[in-house]
Amino acid sequence: MSSRSRQREDVEKAYEIQVRAGIEGATRMTAVGVGLAIIAHYSWPLFRRQRLPFKAFLVSGFTIAGLVHSAENALLKHEAERRREESIIRREARIDLARQGVICTESEIAKWREAREQSTS
Repeated sequence: MSSRSRQREDVEKAYEIQVRAGIEGATRMTAVGVGLAIIAHYSWPLFRRQRLPFKAFLVSGFTIAGLVHSAENALLKHEAERRREESIIRREARIDLARQGVICTESEIAKWREAREQSTS
């Protein structure tokens, strides 16, 4: 698998993770916003007098905040995991190439990775 196709695959996976987490976060925070709006409506006369568009605006604020925070946190976790995996692979490549007496460069790491992927396939 070439580095471009691997990168494209990583981008698609990150996008799917971010979308899924964003939808879950938006749903969760929408429920929180609606719940708080209902509680405020029945317990606070000033809020009860507010028009529906204002209340909907507040709930949509909760929804957007949940979407953004959840999607961003999920993407940051995914990126940290990918960095950890890449670091482990690169460490293996450096050790293996050093045992072979080859100077570890980016092109040598790429060749090592291709040879490793072909041997495991």
